[in-house]
Amino acid sequence: MKCLVCKNGETVSGTATVTLERDNLTLVIKGVPAKICENCGEEYLAEAETSHVLKTAEEAAQSGVRVDVREYIAA
Repeated sequence: MKCLVCKNGETVSGTATVTLERDNLTLVIKGVPAKICENCGEEYLAEAETSHVLKTAEEAAQSGVRVDVREYIAA
């Protein structure tokens, strides 16, 4: 797909590191499957990966985690 940000690059399959912050929680998830622009590096997550990342963040927030670094594990 053509990159929506730079409008020049094409996206290729790869992995991304997603960092989420909310209130007192900082969550880093490494190895998330993504499409990445070859030109500018913008990362795009598919709906399934986005849902999984957000669910993981919600679970971490509810458990009282303050800072956590995790590897992405497909559901």
